[in-house]
Amino acid sequence: MMQSLNPATGERLETIATLDAAGIQARLAQADQAQKAWARTPVAERMPHLRAVARALREDKAELARLISLEMGKPLAEALGEVEKCAWNFDVYADAAPAMLGDDLVASAATDSRIVYDPLGLVLAVMPWNYPFWQVMRAAAPVLAGGNGLVLKHASNVPQCARAIEAVCARAGLPRGLVTTLLVGAAEVNGLIADARIAAVTFTGSTPVGRSLAAAAGQALKKQVLELGGSDPFIVLADADLAAAAAVGVKARFQNTGQSCIAAKRFIVEASVADRFVEAFVAATRQLVVGDPFDARSTQGSMARVNLRDELHQQVLASVSEGARLLTGGRPLPGPGAFYEPAVLDRVTPSMTVAREETFGPAAAIVRVRDAEEALAVANGTPFGLGAALWTADLQRAEGLTRRIEAGAVFVNGMVASDPRLPFGGIKASGYGRELGVLGLREFTNIKTVWTGPART
Repeated sequence: MMQSLNPATGERLETIATLDAAGIQARLAQADQAQKAWARTPVAERMPHLRAVARALREDKAELARLISLEMGKPLAEALGEVEKCAWNFDVYADAAPAMLGDDLVASAATDSRIVYDPLGLVLAVMPWNYPFWQVMRAAAPVLAGGNGLVLKHASNVPQCARAIEAVCARAGLPRGLVTTLLVGAAEVNGLIADARIAAVTFTGSTPVGRSLAAAAGQALKKQVLELGGSDPFIVLADADLAAAAAVGVKARFQNTGQSCIAAKRFIVEASVADRFVEAFVAATRQLVVGDPFDARSTQGSMARVNLRDELHQQVLASVSEGARLLTGGRPLPGPGAFYEPAVLDRVTPSMTVAREETFGPAAAIVRVRDAEEALAVANGTPFGLGAALWTADLQRAEGLTRRIEAGAVFVNGMVASDPRLPFGGIKASGYGRELGVLGLREFTNIKTVWTGPART
């Protein structure tokens, strides 16, 4: 059984039965059949189906956002934005996928040589709770555009969202079974990966779980795309627009109640401007309102689970004991729910807990450095390599610095974000492979060489 709980109140919303072995097999058989028929559908004929999903998401946006806020605890305004972004993703691929999937001709004097992009089959998506619709739908749009099917094993604390994803795809008119939700526990994942009907795996989640999943997929010789943990640096150089950097930095750290792989987590600031940056950053942090996700005044909702809040609090306490200065927040709020007061820690060093570990919640670590060279060394001095932000007025200098930052994405004078038009993913312990953009679409295709010699008579 799965429990759907409201993390803002602790209320049990629903108890949901998980699938037994027979149920899993029946649903996989249906998904396999649907995908095989879908793969034979010409690319151009798939695109109206993608547009229909976008329309259905927008039509159901209010109810879907309500489910997100109920099960995950984020403010309703952010949940509405999440559903809209999912719809945009499907629109982007409906427009762009035919050209992305077109044959690439290779010049040759004597032959017709080309690269074609064929479907792989069923893609198993093992997805997290922090963006319960976006994480799934950002994978689903390119997977479906490429002629594949999607089998979803969602996080166990968002089962209502998991069911709703399948339902909205069915209501949009996608073939029955093409997007299939399996309400199963984590213990079933390795068996799903080994199933012959599963062709590939996409996973978003923690680095330890990613390692385990990659081992199972490697044993089965199946393609994987892994988007894992992050400890993203937000580098502020002395010539940066400090007011803008602080304002964007607060959003980059505390959006989604800080529960994002690509949230800015380590604010690496040149010492000559650090006092001014910290003053502006703390002032903006204190303007955040923690409260009921359905209250329009709330800018911070509940964390997704009490144990996650407690883990974050222990990281904050450990860092204070190691010498960090807690400037604001940093305490669980009394009463029901998993609420946490946004924390800012200054004078953090790279060896402290909040700098060494991924902090998945509303806690910002400020590291003061001598200059840009030390900033790069600190930014790269982590096992992770997902995203990074660099703030400077010297764009020519920034061009050189971005090449030296070890991350899958670097945003200059902006906040790291995913965009359907751009590839997204990490390096090092943050994973491998890419989602989104043309590269994300082609990850789950058979990149096939077709060589045709002259006809013989």
